Amino acid sequence: MRLTGKQTWVFQHKLFVNKTATVVGPKEAKGPLKETFDAHFDDMYCGAPSWELAERNLMEQAISRCLKKAELKEEDIDLFLAGDLLNQNATSNYTARMLNIPLLCMYGACSTSMETVAAACALIDGGFANKIIAATSSHYGAAEKQFRHPTNFGGQKPETATTTVTGAGAVLISKDESEIAITAATIGKVIDVGRKNPYDMGSAMAPAAADTIKQHFRDLNRTPSDYDLILTGDLSGVGSPKLKELLLEDGYDIRGNHSDCGLLIFHPAQRAFAGGSGCACSAVVTYGHIFQEMKKGNLKRVLMVATGALLSKTMIKLNESIPAIAHGVVFERQR
Repeated sequence: MRLTGKQTWVFQHKLFVNKTATVVGPKEAKGPLKETFDAHFDDMYCGAPSWELAERNLMEQAISRCLKKAELKEEDIDLFLAGDLLNQNATSNYTARMLNIPLLCMYGACSTSMETVAAACALIDGGFANKIIAATSSHYGAAEKQFRHPTNFGGQKPETATTTVTGAGAVLISKDESEIAITAATIGKVIDVGRKNPYDMGSAMAPAAADTIKQHFRDLNRTPSDYDLILTGDLSGVGSPKLKELLLEDGYDIRGNHSDCGLLIFHPAQRAFAGGSGCACSAVVTYGHIFQEMKKGNLKRVLMVATGALLSKTMIKLNESIPAIAHGVVFERQR
């Protein structure tokens, strides 16, 4: 791996997406991408007695299915990289106690999907591991209870609010050749533009996404036209237009090849407010729908930028603003 420019890692070895697995909740399973998920649950409890334990079931299922697809056992995996939204990465830590795999637990809010992928690639490229599983998860009920108000509180939400995706995604990464390679990653900076509304994550995250994308282009001397798709994690209906405006001000026009996972995962009729969000949003859309489109040859090079609002319920009570971050990873079709 070499550092190119200020923030971009270019991997020296060929690194590949070997297998993925996605498991979602009932609302996601009724959305436009329903056929791209590996499994779903019919109710929000996902076979568990609480929302928090439901999220754990989602992650455990995603990892189990990923290993089964790869015809591998836990002992074949060198590292498990994971993160989630539940207090102190509880889902990841409690899932890891069931696995006989060394854990590096990471937190980047909704940017965690690409944070774990980027770190996994750096570790494999540097010779510190051969096979790594990266996973992340979120749950609507657990996240709302933690960061805003419990859903049974019955509070009305503004149209700027997003709907946390109930789901989990896992990806196996190694040097074993496959159809999708991972060639570079741009690590984002924390950007805080003073937003304080926990019901408007899109406005808080859009500047961080713009900063990472601009730096990615500068570091690699690329333009938007070098990509078939520039995908963001969960800016949704509020943040996506802001992102395009911010980049256009600096001469980067992504209006023709930009999409957002939060806008792809739900039908407008599903009343998801501004769209989807949460750690699982970018993971289940990318590991399912996007990778399937790449394997079909419809997409050849994709820049996936996962965005995260580093929201703290403690800091919000102290009238602090919401920092945000975005990490970008380049996926390229090989054949």
